[in-house]
Amino acid sequence: MKIVIDGMGGDNAPNAVVEGACMAVNEYGVDLIITGDEDIIMAELEKYDYDKDKIKVVHTTEVITNEEKPVNAIRNKKDSSMVVAMKMVKDKEADVVISAGSTGALLSGGVFIIKRIKGISRPCICAALPTVNNGMTMISDTGANVDCNPQNLEDFAVMTNIYAKKVLGKNNPTVAVANIGTEEGKGNDLAKKAYDVLKENKSINFIGNMETREILNGVCDIVVCDGFVGNMILKTVEGSVFSLFKVIKKTMTASLKAKIGALLLKDDLKKIKDLLDYSSYGGAPFLGVDGGVIKAHGSSDARSIKNAINQGINFYKGNVVEEIKNYVDTKED
Repeated sequence: MKIVIDGMGGDNAPNAVVEGACMAVNEYGVDLIITGDEDIIMAELEKYDYDKDKIKVVHTTEVITNEEKPVNAIRNKKDSSMVVAMKMVKDKEADVVISAGSTGALLSGGVFIIKRIKGISRPCICAALPTVNNGMTMISDTGANVDCNPQNLEDFAVMTNIYAKKVLGKNNPTVAVANIGTEEGKGNDLAKKAYDVLKENKSINFIGNMETREILNGVCDIVVCDGFVGNMILKTVEGSVFSLFKVIKKTMTASLKAKIGALLLKDDLKKIKDLLDYSSYGGAPFLGVDGGVIKAHGSSDARSIKNAINQGINFYKGNVVEEIKNYVDTKED
């Protein structure tokens, strides 16, 4: 097994990427490839102690930025750290690619370079949200597809279900449709039709509709929706958590009494922050393409990169791509 990392992708690259890679080598003993400017990457690697035989650097001369149009960047920057990394997965020189760079470019590269799995009309990118019961809920698509049909949502549900079983270790994940109410027959035309399709699918543990206010309560393992709804859910939750801690910090520093209270609650507040910290989950898998693709958060620090690498390890060990191909074969039969 080999994992390739886009060494120049992300707000904190290459520093956080290299440090996270060294942490992963020391903790998991994995073989890694880092793509990027060789001089810069090697200079960063010299700062850390790690097994030198476990990390290979592949020199590239270009970087894809968030400001570029994704498809154009993938097509025009052939020697970028992201494109070279994805080509290595396509050519079976690596099993999983991880990048904290441009989401749009990574998704475009997944489709145009690595290619879709035959029989999957639309791949999906599913992110994990932490829940108050120390678990997580997967959102079946958080931005790859803004317009979908019921068959797309069924594919998203099954692929995310496979990932939850094989990577997250959930034996029988519960699956629900994101909706404005829990009753059958609620929602727009897509939600109603998706409900009917998922209800008949015997490969998933479908429990019906779910109001999105329940996501952080962990009432289900997988929330099925199109990328438009999923992206709004993800960003609303992220923004709400950020604003909540901003208000707490402001309140706790407003007076001497509040500061004393904050000092006493410091450890408990840190536990809450850690509970809601996305970095503990590494990244979001891009499911439905013929190789492992993990999108790490753009602001990932070294710990986040290390966890994304662990996610890539489990993705490979879980044989997720082959399991999705088996699902397609069954569907076509």
